[in-house]
Amino acid sequence: MYRSHTCGELRIEDVNKEVTLAGWVQTVRKFGSITFVDLRDRYGITQLLFNEEFNKNLDNEPIGREYVIQVIGKVLERSNKNNKIPTGEVEIEVTSFKILNKSAVPPFTIEEDTDGGEELLMKYRYLDLRRAPLQRSMFLRHKVNRAVRSYLDNAGFIEIETPYLIKSTPEGARDFIVPSSMNKGQFYALPQSPQTFKQLLMVSGYDKYYQIVKCFRDEALRADRQPEFTQIDCEMSFVEQEDIIQAFEELTKYVLKEVNNLEIAGAMPRMTWEEAMRDYGNDKPDIRFEMKIANCKVSNTVNCKALEGLDFKVFNDAESILAIAVEGCEDYTRKQIDELTEWVKRPQIGMSGMIYMKCNADGTYKSSIDKFLDDERKQQLAEFCNAKPGDIVFILAGGEDLTRKAISELRLEMGKRLGLRNPNDYKPLWVIDFPLLEHDEEEGRWVARHHPFTSPKKEHLELLGQPDKYGEIKAYAYDLVINGTEIGGGSIRIHERDVQEKMFAALGM
Repeated sequence: MYRSHTCGELRIEDVNKEVTLAGWVQTVRKFGSITFVDLRDRYGITQLLFNEEFNKNLDNEPIGREYVIQVIGKVLERSNKNNKIPTGEVEIEVTSFKILNKSAVPPFTIEEDTDGGEELLMKYRYLDLRRAPLQRSMFLRHKVNRAVRSYLDNAGFIEIETPYLIKSTPEGARDFIVPSSMNKGQFYALPQSPQTFKQLLMVSGYDKYYQIVKCFRDEALRADRQPEFTQIDCEMSFVEQEDIIQAFEELTKYVLKEVNNLEIAGAMPRMTWEEAMRDYGNDKPDIRFEMKIANCKVSNTVNCKALEGLDFKVFNDAESILAIAVEGCEDYTRKQIDELTEWVKRPQIGMSGMIYMKCNADGTYKSSIDKFLDDERKQQLAEFCNAKPGDIVFILAGGEDLTRKAISELRLEMGKRLGLRNPNDYKPLWVIDFPLLEHDEEEGRWVARHHPFTSPKKEHLELLGQPDKYGEIKAYAYDLVINGTEIGGGSIRIHERDVQEKMFAALGM
């Protein structure tokens, strides 16, 4: 028997028991004739006590960090307790030990906060995986997978595995290809998603399917995008959009409760794609904080009196003028504002500058374009942006897409700097009514925003035959967003041949 207990198991009730432990040496601390060793496994850490007699054995056969050892000993109550770990009330007085495997000095510390750089951690991944943060991530994935299976099984879904070696079909990225030794010059593709197979399952009568599946996409790396990733893949038959939203809203609530003991009360809010783009500048809004975007560009639909007839070239030349009111920041210094201005001018953001207006607590205003704005215009601008005394307004102006993306990033950055994006606060929502089509300016044609089989909303079916109305067509498509991250999404498929033919015609297929 290698061990009778794990390193995270022993408590004060186990005092005087003889136990056997096995694990990795975390630290070795010598105090005169006594040596303390922290022994670690994936369950926790237990302190070992080598008394004077065994200390001599350690002199003859020293142990170091990451050695794998087995010890037999007696559980004692610690005189100097450690309340930071569950086993902190006890220690093991070692009566016998054996080195199972020696280790070279590790290239970085195997601790919560390591001194290793990213490249070093990846090179020695097997060592990095011993660290508590990565082990917590592994356990979290396990708990999520278990909760997902539990919910979907109880909801009548069937878990079905689909093939990994498939025929290449057009999707959103390049395929990874696998040569066939049996058929020279021919290749399989690794699936970007189980798209084809799950549709075959629906046709075959499996009305509720799921699998936790690997997907492969040969595309540029991003922080939230890898060549190989896992997704919870589901498909349902004889359902409408509302049925799907309800089912997966309940799944999300169940998983958060099971994994994080987090209750999401009531129905998750819903927001149309147009509302998300208007108020937050992107289609995955972080609603943990307000700070909605104000569109200040005077037009037939926008009545911003503060800028009406204003003789200011930057605004007059801009396709878009967008602003956010940041609460309680009137005391921002010129240095802080200049730093933020440089932040929006970075290549990743791409703006040429930023305008600000302070709404002082005494009711006065101070702007970086004071000579263009009189007091009345400043007051009108503050009211238009919902800015109160004590707030500051930041304004960006430029090209439509560039400015929208930039103000969205600025909003998120200010939320982070002000501590408004609490990682322990979960704010899910559904974004619905996405455009069915979008115009590709380079190719000069309409393309499917989601995929060519996404169904238009019933009330927009007649627009599918009117090219001048393509931009108005909304789809039965929906995304689940939590804290500014899209964690899931899907759509209703087209089931009528004539509608599918119109869709293909719109796409020039």
